[in-house]
Parts: sequence; structure tokens; C-alpha cells
Amino acid sequence: MSGRIVSTNIRFNLEKEADRTAWDYLQQRDKGQHRSYSRAVIAAVNDYFERRGRLASDPYLETREKEDAFLLRVLETIRAGFNHAALVSAADTFLQFLQGVQPQAAPAGGVIQEDQQEADDTALDFVDSF
Repeated sequence: MSGRIVSTNIRFNLEKEADRTAWDYLQQRDKGQHRSYSRAVIAAVNDYFERRGRLASDPYLETREKEDAFLLRVLETIRAGFNHAALVSAADTFLQFLQGVQPQAAPAGGVIQEDQQEADDTALDFVDSF
């Protein structure tokens, strides 16, 4: 082994909540991801101090992360709603076809298409406001 290895001890006072929680995390670690206590502690220490450094240089980082996560959930919900609406519409059309019922003709001038386009534009404007 070439390189320098430093060894140290860590003590956990299991009567203290923070120590007990840390010990429990180490006991329940994903051994595929962190083969040893050393690997888990190294990852935790690095993550902690890197995040503190990023927060010190950008105090709004945490707020933006929360806003981005919220926006992502809103967008996923809207997409799921559009997908659900498209599936329901397609299923209704298919059932009408199977029953031999002809769909009603759209009014002259494409009023339904214009209303749908206006609704789509309004939804996209709402999403863009974030």
C-alpha cells in the first residue's frame, strides 16, 4: 500500500440522542454503498462540510432547492393530469366507436379546438410563472 493512512477512534455515548442516532445510522448503513464504518463516516463528513461551504457562499441555496423540488412536483402532477385526460378522452372515443355511436361533429370554426388551445396556453402560463 503506497500512501498515508491515518487511524483514529470515534466514541459514541449511547445515552446521548445525537450519538445514539449516529450509531444507529452506522449499524443500518447500506453495506453495498458503504463497505465499512470508515467509508460511511468519510462520506458523511465530506457531505456535511461541503454543504456548509455551499450554504456559506450561497445562503439561499436551501430555499432554491426546496422551490425546485416543489416546482418539479407541480410539473409532474400537471403532466399526469394531461396524460390522464388524454387517456380518458381516448378511451371514451374508443368506446363510442365500439358501440357504433358516431362522435358529434365539432361546431363550425373549430370552437372546441380554440377553447382547448386557450386552456393549454393558460396552464402553460401558470407553470411558467414559477
